[in-house]
Amino acid sequence: MSSSIDAGKAKFTTGSTMRHVIVMTMTGSIGLVAIFAVDALNLFYISLLGQAELAAAIGYAGTLIFFTISVAIGLTIATGAMVSRALGAGDREEAARRGGAAMLIMGVVMGVISTVAWLLIPQLLGLIGAEGETKQLADGFLRIVFPSIAIMAVGMCTTGILRGVGDARRSMYVTLAGGAAAAVLDPLFIFGFDLGLQGAAISTVLSRIVLLAVGLHGAIVVHRLVRLPDLAALAAAMRPFFAIGGPAVLTQLATPVGNAYVTAQIAGFGDSAVAGWAIIGRILPVAFAVIFALSGAVGPILGQNYGAKLYPRLTETMRDALIFTTLYVLVVWGLLALFSGQVAGLFGAQGEARDLVIFFCTFASASFLFNGALFVSNAAFNNLGFAFHASALNWGRSTLGVIPFVWFGAQHYGATGVIAGWALGAVVFGVAGAFLCFRVIATIEQRDRSDHDRLPGPPPTAHSPFSTGKAATLG
Repeated sequence: MSSSIDAGKAKFTTGSTMRHVIVMTMTGSIGLVAIFAVDALNLFYISLLGQAELAAAIGYAGTLIFFTISVAIGLTIATGAMVSRALGAGDREEAARRGGAAMLIMGVVMGVISTVAWLLIPQLLGLIGAEGETKQLADGFLRIVFPSIAIMAVGMCTTGILRGVGDARRSMYVTLAGGAAAAVLDPLFIFGFDLGLQGAAISTVLSRIVLLAVGLHGAIVVHRLVRLPDLAALAAAMRPFFAIGGPAVLTQLATPVGNAYVTAQIAGFGDSAVAGWAIIGRILPVAFAVIFALSGAVGPILGQNYGAKLYPRLTETMRDALIFTTLYVLVVWGLLALFSGQVAGLFGAQGEARDLVIFFCTFASASFLFNGALFVSNAAFNNLGFAFHASALNWGRSTLGVIPFVWFGAQHYGATGVIAGWALGAVVFGVAGAFLCFRVIATIEQRDRSDHDRLPGPPPTAHSPFSTGKAATLG
């Protein structure tokens, strides 16, 4: 049975790859900026309550939430890869079946994980150094937020479906809606109802419900890319889903493991240092939301072109993504360095917290030149069937690229040394990721061409999968 690649359905197989990279990235980043900005605003509201313990509690809670979100991100990558490949091969019905299976799997997996995490909250907080009143405050926050993890995860899954079909605008609406809801609800529950940290938690849950509702509308109603599978179809989908999602989750989990080690080291320098690390954790995703969005944006572009066997466009997409990363990070680094004092003052940071924030803005933020290259490379590995490479690089970055550097910095330069060590470890792995990615693309093209040459029949024509034509027929 054969299928035809329909360029009208696989929109990334034609046109400028740089344009696709920019459009997908910028629309995706708007939604992410909204969510991360509200998260930062949340911490700003908490800082107005005047207790360092509250800001530190947010920092500890955020570290644990990051673990669960990282699992959801990995499974969302699998969703986007499966849907985009099916669309690239011209099979929309298969894409819809994969979308439905992905949502079911996501809901079950994240429901189990959030339940186990909820039961182990005190032990998990203790592992990352939380103590006393700060630990109790973080515990109360997580008791409310953890049950909503599955809701948020299924909402994220819908963004994978929407990006897979190339609808960057509606994918943006999903995260933008969640961010807008939180922006309204945060001050209402924190100050209006005088609930403080508990109000921030309730606002988080409600905003995730909004995110899910908007995502379901886009994936089901607008694009009709969700078909609930029967048991046989679900079982058939699980193997390829976890073949991509399993390594992608392992890749994503590396970062929160590294961050947890940093948090544990920072905890030794007191609540003020933890509060500074928490502020950095809110500044970073807002400032570099475009880079986070870029890593998600290149996946569907690569997936569709890989499904269509348009190999030169894979190389072009990676090259354009790395150029975009470099230019963006240089601009943002300059702005953060220029306004470092104002950024620290915005959150009311004082003492050790202020020193850490200013050091991050002036020096450590430059490390995203290399973190960005690693993010983009990992997205390529996950979508091209080389997920092990992504896992190995990310775990290398979060262990060999974090632990020795952070430990040395903590021993000799205090809390500032911890941040410096965390930043320096990105250099080697970012460069290695970019180099290896281009090697992988060349390997894929050579392998598939060799396989084709061994098949009987006429040589490739202008309409073959190896041409740059708009359509190809796959046997």
